[in-house]
Amino acid sequence: MDEGSREGGEQSFLYEPLERFGEGLTTSRPWNLSALTGVERLNGRAAMLGFAAALLGEQLTGQGVLGQLALMLRWLLG
Repeated sequence: MDEGSREGGEQSFLYEPLERFGEGLTTSRPWNLSALTGVERLNGRAAMLGFAAALLGEQLTGQGVLGQLALMLRWLLG
């Protein structure tokens, strides 16, 4: 007996209906827009904090992002 079938040829699972290429990106779906707004706001704030931390680290060390990573690796590996 095949893995996705039962006796009588009935499948034990259902596939989602086929979509044309790119259709899922343009169709309206029932998203919770208020929750997405809050998540996007939090994501933006975290990105701003990360950017500010990178600028502060550059001011303190005089190194760019890759230089800071190299300094951290040298410090960790000792």
